[in-house]
Amino acid sequence: GVDIDAGAELVRRIKTFCPEIGGFGGLFPFGDSYLVAGTDGVGTKLRLAFDMAKHDTIGVDLVAMSVNDIVTSGARPLFFLDYFATGRLDVDVAEQVVRGIVDGCEQSGCALLGGETAEMPGFYAEGEYDVSGCAVGVVKKEELIDGSAIAAGDRLPGP
Repeated sequence: GVDIDAGAELVRRIKTFCPEIGGFGGLFPFGDSYLVAGTDGVGTKLRLAFDMAKHDTIGVDLVAMSVNDIVTSGARPLFFLDYFATGRLDVDVAEQVVRGIVDGCEQSGCALLGGETAEMPGFYAEGEYDVSGCAVGVVKKEELIDGSAIAAGDRLPGP
């Protein structure tokens, strides 16, 4: 999570030199469509993975965080890239994380194209790591959900 006021202030400042940012996913015009990209991490949920020594589900959550951001625009996920950083690479743990990422990609209907693994000795506590990722999807320009059609009294379908 982010302090909402501080996050809004950061976006306001960035827009002074990069006015095209905003929203949960970035839009890139591509013919009659937009490529929609979103990047995220899993935040403090990493502590649960460390404390439980369970690393095969954190990757599912990682994919979900970025994919959820791009589907808010109506985008269909295409692919995902990941970043795994640690002080010392534990191949068994990293394999579990990536298996979770692959599972998350399968659940989201996108492909894992690759990523980056970084070792930064002394930067992370022993046995700890951080992950982040980027999802890219596509939506036809006329099908873009941008919030402009939302009105008071609208309802979301569901139980």
